[in-house]
Amino acid sequence: MPIKITMPALSPTMEEGNLSKWLVKEGDSVSAGDVIAEIETDKATMEVEAVDEGVVAKIVVPAGTEGVAVNALIAILAEDGEDAAEAAKAAEGGDAPAKEEKSKEDKPKDAPKEEAKAEKPSSDATAEKVAKGGVPSSDTPVPDAKAPAAPKADGERIFASPLARRLAKEAGLDLAQLSGTGPHGRIVKRDIEKAESEGVGKAAPAAKPDAGQKEEAAAAPMAKASSEEAILKLFEEGSYELVPHDGMRKTIAKRLVESKQTIPHFYVTVDCELDALLALRSQLNKAAPVKNEKPAYKLSVNDLVIKAMALALRDVPDANVSWTDSNMVVHKHVDVGVAVSIPGGLITPIVRRADEKPLSVISNEMKDLGNRAREKKLKPAEYQGGTTAVSNMGMMGVKDFAAVINPPHASILAVGAGEKRPVVKNDELAIATVMSVTLSTDHRCVDGALAAEVLAAFKGYIENPMSMLV
Repeated sequence: MPIKITMPALSPTMEEGNLSKWLVKEGDSVSAGDVIAEIETDKATMEVEAVDEGVVAKIVVPAGTEGVAVNALIAILAEDGEDAAEAAKAAEGGDAPAKEEKSKEDKPKDAPKEEAKAEKPSSDATAEKVAKGGVPSSDTPVPDAKAPAAPKADGERIFASPLARRLAKEAGLDLAQLSGTGPHGRIVKRDIEKAESEGVGKAAPAAKPDAGQKEEAAAAPMAKASSEEAILKLFEEGSYELVPHDGMRKTIAKRLVESKQTIPHFYVTVDCELDALLALRSQLNKAAPVKNEKPAYKLSVNDLVIKAMALALRDVPDANVSWTDSNMVVHKHVDVGVAVSIPGGLITPIVRRADEKPLSVISNEMKDLGNRAREKKLKPAEYQGGTTAVSNMGMMGVKDFAAVINPPHASILAVGAGEKRPVVKNDELAIATVMSVTLSTDHRCVDGALAAEVLAAFKGYIENPMSMLV
């Protein structure tokens, strides 16, 4: 029996992905667990492993294809001893070869109809069906591969990937006016981006505005300022270039807009003295055991900040929550997401159960997560979820800032630079290393007084860092 390999869902919210690379070719033998392909999501490049052993009979979706729907057929394996060509035909046609070789004597009177029904679809038709999220079965009528897949104004149909349709809708483009450069003329993401950059393919307005609408438009000329066309009119032609948004930037924009539109942010700021923490960090790093000529760990200030934030939420469990319309989600552990800057965007790998882990483990885990985040090698489970987050811009010299909450979190701690400042101690002026931190909270579930409790606990751990070790 042929084995179908489909586009995996790499996260609960994934609907489609880009098949960036095949690591096998037709005719190759694979075993369960072998990495056979690389799939790109908005924030990571994931490896796809074979779950069965066999021979690659057919690669249905070529490398570089964008917008492949989850569960769409991407390749076919033939079992050991099975003819690869026959396996590919059977899997595509949805019928076993033996059934296709049925004698005429055994066929019923309406055999011609059944033959037409069971006829194997062409590889072009298979590719078209893949773009829609499936493979044609033996009883599914298959449209001609060159016939597009959505109605045009004149009744024709066009062929476009789900991602291209969504992007075209967001950009106000008419697919009927665009030409596709994907397989068999399919319109793909790059065609939409090209149309946006060239300013072509704009959809016609749905209806002519009445007099009242015209007056409203005249009274508010900037109402359409959010559209690209209106914005570009403000700049001299030739004084700029258009760089299309990639998937990561679009996802970041969407989530930040969602956060600011749905979460009532509340901010609390406090100053923490760092001298005791810096001294302890130095002692711990000097005491680190050496393994393979390298210290077993090297703590950063950020490692101690992560631990202090985790312990603060452990001490104030009412703030370690997430909001839903029906319930307050009270978390039993503190999972701290840590903002990591990567080319083109930002990602928040998560240190799970940070309140229970020693500093050395947090430090090494963060180094590994940070390195793999920059290489786009994180698994979705390593950056999705979490109960809070830390964003540290102190190493960039930023004194203080307010961070945007990343749902489903109810809080995020913005960490500024540690710097020498004058302070008053025992009614005398002194110098201390001071760090400003701002806690952003979701005011629906973490009120001001509760946020102040969290920061008081955090400040206590930072200024008395030995308490993090016991």
